[in-house]
Amino acid sequence: MKKINIAYIGGGSRGWARTLMNDLALEESLTGSVRLYDIDMESALMNEKIGNLYNEAAGAVANWEYIAVNSLREALRGADFVVVSILPGSFDDMENDVHYAEKYGIYQSVGDTVGPGGIMRSIRGIPMYAEIAEAIRMECPEATVISYTNPLTVLTRTLFKIFPGIKAFGCCHEVFGTQRLLSSMLKDMGIADNAKKEDIKVNVLGINHFTWLDKAEYNGMDLFPIYKEFVDKYYESGFCAGYNWNDNCFSSGNRVKFDLFRQYGLIAAAGDRHLAEFCPGWYLKNPKTAEFWKFGLTPVSWRKAELIERIEKTKRLFDGIEKPEIRNTGEEGVALIKAVSGIGEVASNVNSSNKGQHEGVPMGAVVETNAMFSADGVQPVNAGRLPRDIEALVLRHIYNQESLVEACLKGSRKGVLSVFLNDPLVHLPKVQAVELFNAMFSKNVIVWEG
Repeated sequence: MKKINIAYIGGGSRGWARTLMNDLALEESLTGSVRLYDIDMESALMNEKIGNLYNEAAGAVANWEYIAVNSLREALRGADFVVVSILPGSFDDMENDVHYAEKYGIYQSVGDTVGPGGIMRSIRGIPMYAEIAEAIRMECPEATVISYTNPLTVLTRTLFKIFPGIKAFGCCHEVFGTQRLLSSMLKDMGIADNAKKEDIKVNVLGINHFTWLDKAEYNGMDLFPIYKEFVDKYYESGFCAGYNWNDNCFSSGNRVKFDLFRQYGLIAAAGDRHLAEFCPGWYLKNPKTAEFWKFGLTPVSWRKAELIERIEKTKRLFDGIEKPEIRNTGEEGVALIKAVSGIGEVASNVNSSNKGQHEGVPMGAVVETNAMFSADGVQPVNAGRLPRDIEALVLRHIYNQESLVEACLKGSRKGVLSVFLNDPLVHLPKVQAVELFNAMFSKNVIVWEG
């Protein structure tokens, strides 16, 4: 087994941290230590015990040492890999992000990437990531950094802005969901009953949560003509593989994807809830519009209730009432760590600084494309260029995201306001838009100059 040191920032997490523990326990070629740092030290200490319990779980083939530490710098010192999974603020903050704008007729289905909610979350998260990037520069400049925190694009961009030499990328599983949809399509259309997401080979372009596929193949078969038939078949009714679109507030009937395909000819490769927020009000005029397109608006009350359940599960694990259960999570984080550690190669989609792999997009902007992971590091694969009509939609967000990072790092409230006014979801007269911005901004504990 190869021994490595991992620093987990947000180590009190009751979600991603548990996924990492699970997947590390299943990896027979790696072992080492995981240092857990969190501003909530009590939660990190609970995860220390729970992580070590994963070593004893049925199915575990690796042994890892989990250690809760008191400071960010201590967690990072000498790390080979850094995993960052934090919540910028609280769910009370997110409640303001998502629901305050509803008073002005602006609805958000997620509220963590773009729109009023994504912008407010960014102004909390960017300073946090700036601190993390500077600490990585000081303590482990050669470490590979994996970010899971939303808004993924602007926070990953912040890492590069503060430490240009950082070896960082952002991970998101939204494209995996579209690969699974294409697998289900093959079964529904009578072509292949057992296709897995890994069997669907795609070329990825765009930015996180607004990703696009211009190629999709199964065993060398072009899936675009089949997808067109599939879209025509389910455009009105929507398609759900074994569930109803309104079973929960995370589901959808994929009608937004289907509509974007009919309009632009490429496969939109994120969940409908995310895709809708990047478009100019087409799918999010009000809850009735979202219902028409068959996707849910995720209320923060649901997230709060689910957090209570996760806290209770943490206590049961900590007290020994419940034992960790190892399962296949479907996540790729540990596979990527393994490849960069020199054990095999992996191709996957990631969010990284544009070095020319995505044509038509500013150099340095964070884009989502495929990349190869190996002992040589993370090498982006040339993705080509989006068609001009899609590129116009994507570039608006890229320039907004670039401006948002710069404004936050400068402490410019005026700069953030400009981004807010230019967001497609802010479909208000300017006076009302400024009023909304001031009200939402004031609820964040941030004091900036103008």
